[in-house]
Amino acid sequence: MALFKNNPHRFDPYKNFKFVVRWDNKVVAAVSKVSTLKRTTEVVKHREGGDSNSSRKTPGRTEYDAITLERGLSTDEEFERWANKVWNLNAGLGAESSLADFRKNIQLDLLNEAGQPVIRYNIYRCWVSEYQPMPDLDANANAIAIAKMKLENEGWERDYDLQVEAEPTFDEPPKS
Repeated sequence: MALFKNNPHRFDPYKNFKFVVRWDNKVVAAVSKVSTLKRTTEVVKHREGGDSNSSRKTPGRTEYDAITLERGLSTDEEFERWANKVWNLNAGLGAESSLADFRKNIQLDLLNEAGQPVIRYNIYRCWVSEYQPMPDLDANANAIAIAKMKLENEGWERDYDLQVEAEPTFDEPPKS
């Protein structure tokens, strides 16, 4: 019995290492890690006057946790350009921030092994609250230099309209 409604021939769950991040309708290069999407809804407790032994619970305010993106350091300036919209040192009095366009909607796609999008989340009104352009540098280390940015957001939702394509098969021998 197939486990996946949109792909009835798939039995295995998707891997967490194949994904793409987009903003401004472009793939963001070299993103190697995305923190989890998490929301928390407060619980509002109340009691009714005639029922003194128990309380009722209803949902309250929902908060969305910040998302951290990590990527290998390169000469691509997209992370830094976006971070500088919130605060740009020495930009001049009154020009340190550009709050008119500092928010972006981003898209997070989980891909199958063939590189096809299978799950998409749209993350709304993101802005950079923390930016780390360079990691600790260590001449004795053997590691990739990673830049990090923390994105505050005002919510996310799954894109249920994403059309999942049939995964390719390799039933035929390769043509020579």
